[in-house]
Amino acid sequence: MKNQSTFTKILAITGTLLTWFPVLVPILLSATYAMQERKLRFDYLMPAELFPFALLGGIMLLWAALRVHAWRRMIGWGLVVALVMLAGGQAIAVATGLANGQIGMDSGWFALVLAMLIVYLLAMVVIGVGGALLLADLFRRHGQATGMRG
Repeated sequence: MKNQSTFTKILAITGTLLTWFPVLVPILLSATYAMQERKLRFDYLMPAELFPFALLGGIMLLWAALRVHAWRRMIGWGLVVALVMLAGGQAIAVATGLANGQIGMDSGWFALVLAMLIVYLLAMVVIGVGGALLLADLFRRHGQATGMRG
């Protein structure tokens, strides 16, 4: 593994935190609300609303991965899938009238947009796992073998 500089480690740490932020915040807020009010509420759109954090984190992780030549494919493809699913889901919602309420949430279009949002969220988890694996490689002692890289 090349280029294990402090800058690369800072990129990887910050990128991993920013990538996990949109995934974990809705869960933590829902858990907090459930404990306080004894009701379960979950904002399933929040990960999409927090996409700027995820995008910045994903770009930072990809940059760090490219610098060390590790976990590039996992992070890169995860970022591509996340971008395509989020943009595609939004485009479908706008084009079909789902976004402005012309059609209801009982339509097949809603199911498709929701499925795309779930794939987006799974892609964010993949990027976050890639970031954690990258961090493990970056902070591993030099003599130890590394895991799958790409």
